[in-house]
Amino acid sequence: MQRRLLALTLAALIAGATAMTAGATASDANGSLVGAGSTLVSPLMANWSQDFEARNNINVTYGAVGSGAGIAQISARTVDFGASDAPLTAAQAAGCNGCVQIPWALTATGIAFHINGVRRLRLTAGVISLIYRGHITRWNDRRIRRINKRVRLPNLKITPAFRSDGSGDTYAFTDWLTRADSAWKKSIGFSTQVGFPTGVGGKGNDGIAAVVSSTNGSLGYLSAAFIISHGLRAAALRNRAGKFQFPNLRNISAAAKVVKRVPANNEMHIVNPPKSDKRAYPLSTFTYVIVPRSSPKVSLLTKFIRYAVGTGQKFGPALDFAPIPRVVLNAANRTVSRL
Repeated sequence: MQRRLLALTLAALIAGATAMTAGATASDANGSLVGAGSTLVSPLMANWSQDFEARNNINVTYGAVGSGAGIAQISARTVDFGASDAPLTAAQAAGCNGCVQIPWALTATGIAFHINGVRRLRLTAGVISLIYRGHITRWNDRRIRRINKRVRLPNLKITPAFRSDGSGDTYAFTDWLTRADSAWKKSIGFSTQVGFPTGVGGKGNDGIAAVVSSTNGSLGYLSAAFIISHGLRAAALRNRAGKFQFPNLRNISAAAKVVKRVPANNEMHIVNPPKSDKRAYPLSTFTYVIVPRSSPKVSLLTKFIRYAVGTGQKFGPALDFAPIPRVVLNAANRTVSRL
C-alpha cells in the first residue's frame, strides 16, 4: 500500500510538471523564473518549485519538454534557464551564447520491461544493443535465456521503445551503449537523438512509460523516477565488474564515485564505470541546469540553483535521485559564484 501511494504521488507530480507550458516566454516579473527541458528532472523540479516558492515567495514555472527543447529555449532566451541530462556539445555551447551548465542532480536511466508473468530480468549492453538494432526479436532468444537461467521467457515478440524527441535519457542510454558495445559505437553512436533501426517512439518519459505499460513484450529506457511512478519493472544491468545491478540509490551513488575532479565546463560521464566498484549501476547520470552568464535574473537564478544543490536535495531519495557528491557540489557552487 505504501509503494502504491508513493507511485500515485509521483505520478501526480510528474503530470503536473509536464503539463506546464513548454514555450513560455521568460517572465519579466522580479519574483519569478521560467525554465524548460529535461523530463527526467521534472519529478524533482515539482518538489523544488513548490518548496522554493514557499520559502522565498519566488515562483518557478517549468516545462518538461525534453533536454533538446530545453537547450533550444535557453539558447533563444525564451526561458530563464534550461535543463538537460546531456551536457552541451561544442556547437550547442557556442549557440547558447555565453551559457554555463551546472550539475544539480544525480539519478539513473532505467530499462523498464513488460513481459506478462516475468517479474525479474537481467540484461547486458550487448543484448540491449542487439535488441535495439533489430538482431534479437523474441524474448526466448538463447542470448537472453543464457543470462536469465531461472526465468521462463516466452516466445514473444520484443517491442523496443525509444524517445522520439531530443532527450537526455537517449543521450545517457546511447552513451552507455557506445562505451560498452563496439557494434553499437560503429553503427549508431550517441546523441540526444539517433536513428533507431527498429522500435516504437514515445515523446518524453511519459511516452515511453505509456508504451511499456500497454504493450506486452516491450522494453524501454526512461528515468528511474518514472519507472517507480508508473509501477513498472526495472531490469538489472550488468556492470563492468560482471555484477547485475538495479537503479537504486546505493548503486547510483557508487557509479558517481568515479568522479574525482570536475572539469571547468562541468561535463561528466559516469555511464559504464570501471569495475573497481561492483555495486555501480552502469546507466547513472548527472543532470544539468543551463543558464546565461549574464542575465537580468541572475540573483534569482543564483538563489534557486543554490537551493537546488543544497536544501532541495532532500527530496531526491524518494524519487531515486541520489545526493550529489561533495566534489560535484563544490564545482556547482564555484560556477554559480561566477554568474
